[in-house]
Amino acid sequence: MSDPKVAAVPVRECGERLVDVRRDGRLPVDARKVDGDGAFARLREGVFERLLKAQESLPEGLRLLFVEGYRPPSLQRRYFEEYGAELSAAHPDWSAELVRSAASRYVSPPEIAPHSAGAAVDLTLTDADGQELDIGTAMNANPEDSAGACYTAADNISDTARAHRDVLASALTAAGLVNYPTEWWHWSYGDRYWALTTGAPAALYGPRELG
Repeated sequence: MSDPKVAAVPVRECGERLVDVRRDGRLPVDARKVDGDGAFARLREGVFERLLKAQESLPEGLRLLFVEGYRPPSLQRRYFEEYGAELSAAHPDWSAELVRSAASRYVSPPEIAPHSAGAAVDLTLTDADGQELDIGTAMNANPEDSAGACYTAADNISDTARAHRDVLASALTAAGLVNYPTEWWHWSYGDRYWALTTGAPAALYGPRELG
């Protein structure tokens, strides 16, 4: 996400509203990211519609599990700075530029973060009973702790986990979302990274405050 090409993508804000995915009832929502105002459960309406389309295309007995969508810019900034501080402490010889680049593999810089635009979602798969499937790592595992297994194309995961990642990717890609390749769980639509990846002339959604 620190690539200047991402930041250079223009934003033509379409003004689409943020919706609370819990009110619809068709998409299971996990409680691990619950916050006081329910910001985590918001997404731009167009992103939510694509998730529902993806869920409908899953093999019988499987469902998406929504974990986190919208993230206020102030919270995104805190996450980015905290992870950068961890990297700086672990690698005191790294320059500020290198720390920022490494941090961006795992946490998007606040000014371009898809979550803060309501354009990104962290999710996984469950079976019909709501039990999470094995997808190789815990959600939000970082590259250091997972030996890179959090990367979507990682080869150090089981065949079962790979098959589940492929099912997830197939459904979401067909619905128009794109994956950030260092996080198998992170998918987005309409943000700057999506625009760069798909060749769209501009992002549809920019960072916004909840209100």
